[in-house]
Amino acid sequence: MEWPLVRSLLWVLVIFAHIHELRACIEEERMGLLELKAYLKSNTNYTEPLLPSWVYDLKSECCNWERVKCNDTTGYVIKLWLSNINHETYIYADNENWFLKESLLQPFKELRILDLSRNGIRGWQGNKVPALPVVVVLWDLYGVHQTFGVKAGYRGFYSSKLAELNPKLVHSWHNKGGTVFQTSFLWLSNMTNFRSLEILDMSGNTFTGILSPYIGTLSSLKAISLSQNKLHGNLHAKDLGMLKKLEELDLSENHFEWILPPCLSRLTSLRLLDLSKNQFSGNLSSSVIANLTSLEYIDLSYNRFGGLFSFSSFANHSKLRVIRLKGENYRIEDGNKIVNESNTFEIETENPSWEPSFQLKVLVLPDCDLNKLSSNIPKFLFYQQELELVDISHNRLKGSFPVWLIENNTRLQLLNLRDNYFGGQFHLPIDHCSNLSWLDFSYNNFHGQLQENIGKMIPNLQYLNISQNHFEGFLPSSIGDMSNLEKLDLSNNNFSGEVPMKLVANCTSLVVLKLSYNKFHGEIFSKGFRYFNSSLRILELKNNQLTGTLPTMVPATGSRLGLLDISHNGFSGLIPRWLAGNLRYAWSADMSNNFFEGPIPCEMHAFILIDLSHNLLSEWSPSCVDLYTIQHLFLQGNKLTGSLPKLSFNFSFHLVTLDIRDNKLSGRIPNAVGVLPNLRILLLSGNNFSGMIPNKLCWLKNIAIMDLSRNNFSGTIPHCFHDLKFEKIDAFDGLTEPNSTFLEFRDIIVPYQSILKRNFENFEVEREVAAEIGIEFEMKYRSYFYKGGILDLMSGLDLSVNKLTGGIPPELGQLSPILALNLSYNELTGSIPNTFSKLTQLESLDLSHNNLSGEIPSTLIDLHFLAVFNVAYNNLSSKVPDMKGQFGTFENSSYEGNPFLCGPPLEKSCTRVDKSPPSPIKSSNASHEKCFVLKQLEGSF
Repeated sequence: MEWPLVRSLLWVLVIFAHIHELRACIEEERMGLLELKAYLKSNTNYTEPLLPSWVYDLKSECCNWERVKCNDTTGYVIKLWLSNINHETYIYADNENWFLKESLLQPFKELRILDLSRNGIRGWQGNKVPALPVVVVLWDLYGVHQTFGVKAGYRGFYSSKLAELNPKLVHSWHNKGGTVFQTSFLWLSNMTNFRSLEILDMSGNTFTGILSPYIGTLSSLKAISLSQNKLHGNLHAKDLGMLKKLEELDLSENHFEWILPPCLSRLTSLRLLDLSKNQFSGNLSSSVIANLTSLEYIDLSYNRFGGLFSFSSFANHSKLRVIRLKGENYRIEDGNKIVNESNTFEIETENPSWEPSFQLKVLVLPDCDLNKLSSNIPKFLFYQQELELVDISHNRLKGSFPVWLIENNTRLQLLNLRDNYFGGQFHLPIDHCSNLSWLDFSYNNFHGQLQENIGKMIPNLQYLNISQNHFEGFLPSSIGDMSNLEKLDLSNNNFSGEVPMKLVANCTSLVVLKLSYNKFHGEIFSKGFRYFNSSLRILELKNNQLTGTLPTMVPATGSRLGLLDISHNGFSGLIPRWLAGNLRYAWSADMSNNFFEGPIPCEMHAFILIDLSHNLLSEWSPSCVDLYTIQHLFLQGNKLTGSLPKLSFNFSFHLVTLDIRDNKLSGRIPNAVGVLPNLRILLLSGNNFSGMIPNKLCWLKNIAIMDLSRNNFSGTIPHCFHDLKFEKIDAFDGLTEPNSTFLEFRDIIVPYQSILKRNFENFEVEREVAAEIGIEFEMKYRSYFYKGGILDLMSGLDLSVNKLTGGIPPELGQLSPILALNLSYNELTGSIPNTFSKLTQLESLDLSHNNLSGEIPSTLIDLHFLAVFNVAYNNLSSKVPDMKGQFGTFENSSYEGNPFLCGPPLEKSCTRVDKSPPSPIKSSNASHEKCFVLKQLEGSF
């Protein structure tokens, strides 16, 4: 019995030795790997030791090297996975010369799988087309790609069935400096070597061109993904229709267009269809969808489909699990209102009547004009019991809160009802909510109070947005039991009372907290909110009745606030230095309309906006003001004294808006203000500035609004003001757009078994927008508030209520884009320039209360947009312009105080002309008159 056993062991040893000998590293391939390593090392930015096991050692077995796999029988290399070798280029994607030599792949005769993903490769370099492997994974060449809030995922694959295949891919080439480079992806007409190919994944590249008309020859294909490329044109549906075995088709994130090909209905084995984020248009064919009864996953979102689509097309799709048909709806949110939308794609779920044969896991139908005629929630949802993600936002649906949807689907993770017409009382079920992590029913009409135990009912919630409703009453303290909250938005409701201590003390994971536009009161920071949590990025408490001082305790881990808005409250005391210092990461800090006092901290900083206007601040130290990165600075309505910091403007390259109106600043305007290259809005009115207006202000080539009124400037108006452009923002660069950032929230994944390893992934990326930049500017006798797009179009120059002398420079007539010009309440002399007739866009012209003489130019009647014209209280004479055009709307008040003017609308006739007009009528107490005017003007600001 022992000898047969020994003999068997000997045979095992012989076979093992034989196999080991066959698996020995092929010398040609070993040298090829070393050559490949040397090339990668010289052309990539890999920061760690590169492929340390790949060494020049004859005893080193290359089949055992990292990232290498050989055939167990032949010893040939069949797999190389070299993803993320060029790590920095993968992240920044700025290396234009990163091409891979095709000759480096020639030694690997049986290579089947090649993974070069996340390397920033721009193409192939060489004179010959390499015999490429079965699988070439070049995923995400330009970095992590996030579009429309969905995070890209890895889509590589491995299949043992591919090991015996020997396909050949052919690439298009172009010549660059004598070297051939590949930049796009094409196919040969002879694709016989591909007939056994079952899986083809070329996603995440930058291939261009059209889909090959020969793709139909790949008759064995079960799955194909060409997503995240730059392919365009229409689909060759006739050829696609030949792929009878095709189960998964992913062409998402390309530029395909035209209609959805009818021949797709031939793909009766299709389980996954993803054509999202393309440019398909026309009606979505119900017949094509109805024939694809094997479908489990369909995503046609973010295209340009129009017309009406009947959801009954899915009636016989018993295997369906994922539906995503998000419409392409262009939405612009102005503050709290959605003011513009455009969508021609409609979905009807009720007509004709039908009953679903499927049990969905994912339903995403936002922006689809869902059931436009009835506005009812889809009835087929009553039959669903396995839903995990539901998004029917932006559809104008009406009715009460669908509590049954939560009760029937106990695994529900996300429910989005945003921007509909749901109303009534809001009540969650007592249980069934344990899996709910995302709840959004903002922009609806719910009212009443929140349930007292709401925090215990949905303890695992991470995202709660109930803004823009009509909730009232106290905020339940149980909301603090949602310890996993990352975003809480209760803004624009009627909540009152104090903010619960448990909320600010227990919810330590908060990234976004929005309580603005309510009626909260009390000292929020003296409760549990002694300092800002280190995770907090957005804090908005605007327009409440909150009081007290800001936290004085320095957080142990530091704060990284990105947006702070506590404006329009009753906060008081000093601005803590630690808070100002922690705003170094912020892009916006709005603390306006409170009662803060004392100095502006030296550490005060933000990247985009600082608004400290309408407080009681008294000191602005020139030695520590940092304006290097700030774009918009608002300090209006404080008690600041002294002169403008001269040195601080020398490095204010990014400053767009400077508003220091209505303070007690004095002295001259520093010449450094004139060298601010991007300054668009300069507001210095209501101070005690004196001296001449510096010519350096003429260097402000991008200025649109300049207000120097209500000061003590003297001398003449600079003739060089004609160099100022006063252009609209669309000719500039959109510098007054609202500042914003993008925040990423939890990735909700619904598992789906697919060949391409596709789960349904809902990775929310939200744009957090600060309040739009806005200013007050007097025009047409009133102080208007301009913001957003209106501010972008506004332009004006206000030099009123000063001590300016001399004539009006005729060069001001070259400011053709200007909308408002106010030179009133000065001591200007001479005539009104004829060149003012060239101010073709002018809407408001005020030259009143000066010493102007001569005639009013008759050519001013050509100013067709002029709504306000005032030359009262001057020394003008002769006939007023004809009552034509806009001048037909002006009354006596526009001309009063000029006794030698005549003609309609004045009562005085021009039949008798005085030979020498006397001096203008002046008040017996000029200073009293100016004081009275100042009070009137101050009341309008």
